[in-house]
Amino acid sequence: MTITKVVIAQKGSREHFLAARALHRRGMLAQMVVDWYAPLGSATRFLGHSRWRALSRAFSARTQELPEDMITALNFVGFKDRIRGHIARRIGSVFEATLQSDIQYASAVARAPLPEHDVFFGFSYASLEALEAEKERGKLCILDQIDPGEMEYEIIRDEQQRWPLYVASPMEVPRAYFDRLKKEWLLADAIIVNSEWSRDCNIARGAPAEKIEVVPLAYESNGQVDSVNRRAGHPCRILWVGRVTLQKGIQYLVEAARLLADKPVEFLICGDVAITSKAMAAAPENMRWLGKVTFSQKSDLYDSATAFVLPTVSDGFAITQLEAFAHGLPVIVTPNCGKVVADGVTGFVVPPRDPVALAGAISRFIDDPDLPAKMSPRCLEAVQAFSIDTYGHRLAEIIDKHMQRRQRVSQTALIS
Repeated sequence: MTITKVVIAQKGSREHFLAARALHRRGMLAQMVVDWYAPLGSATRFLGHSRWRALSRAFSARTQELPEDMITALNFVGFKDRIRGHIARRIGSVFEATLQSDIQYASAVARAPLPEHDVFFGFSYASLEALEAEKERGKLCILDQIDPGEMEYEIIRDEQQRWPLYVASPMEVPRAYFDRLKKEWLLADAIIVNSEWSRDCNIARGAPAEKIEVVPLAYESNGQVDSVNRRAGHPCRILWVGRVTLQKGIQYLVEAARLLADKPVEFLICGDVAITSKAMAAAPENMRWLGKVTFSQKSDLYDSATAFVLPTVSDGFAITQLEAFAHGLPVIVTPNCGKVVADGVTGFVVPPRDPVALAGAISRFIDDPDLPAKMSPRCLEAVQAFSIDTYGHRLAEIIDKHMQRRQRVSQTALIS
């Protein structure tokens, strides 16, 4: 039986090269082309744990799971991109810089010598020129649509207008950014999204529904945490992990915390802060702003918390839900992200932009101290469904389906 071979091209180390690792495990990876891959050596191991975030991310961008000969690293593109991004952040033109970076990367991929393959797998915004080249070569083209697209940015702009006190820097996305995306949709034979929410948002802005396939992300735990009997009798602690933004709904958590100001509950907010200091100062006293934390500190916070909260207005998937589950922690979330939480079983699903409903869900944990222990075993069980092998199996099914469809079309054309 002939195995379908896939070339994957991605900027950055998205989900730690999840798609490439999943297909490699199935013997389907021909090559991974990246804009940056950390060189091997002791310096990389040291710099990968640097306290400077950009340096740490750059020098931890590699994986032991993929053989070196399966990786094409366009590090000259990645190096220029990092310099460009640093300048853009200083002058406030991040999306313009990203657009130019995407064009340069995709053009470099289109010119790169590639091994024999059947399928090209690219990621949205950074694939157009490569997709054009691969279509001319007769390859099956798959696009991973990494986010809810244009609709998400419209939602964020609306939140900025609703909550001006929180806005540290207004978001301006050039029209060309989404025009480019629509050209990628036209070229792709299949479009992969990581949630029903992403699917619906992109269809609402013109994505061809017949091409879209939903493939939830995978999560790899370092080992299960048995926290079933850990939280009964502890103070009620509601944990937020991730960037502190309007997009993720911090404004609604602040209002929910205000409604619960006289209740025995505290809110622990850890992650990079992207709202104003005035908004933080105006929050109720039951909120603690912890900022960035180390990996071990984050793990301790998960283990000491009562529940995890993500009142997002739009997230493609929100992998932190699975991270919380891996620590046996129930999750309070909105439906505007990946479907992970079973309402009333592994947490609660509340309407977006509804601090009253959010406060009500949090109150369930305040009023019933045994509730986390009841939900914890189901959380640990639920995260197992999101394995990398499950993700790889789903990808392989989609690739096989569309390869067979191409063959049928070719055979019909020959007959006619």
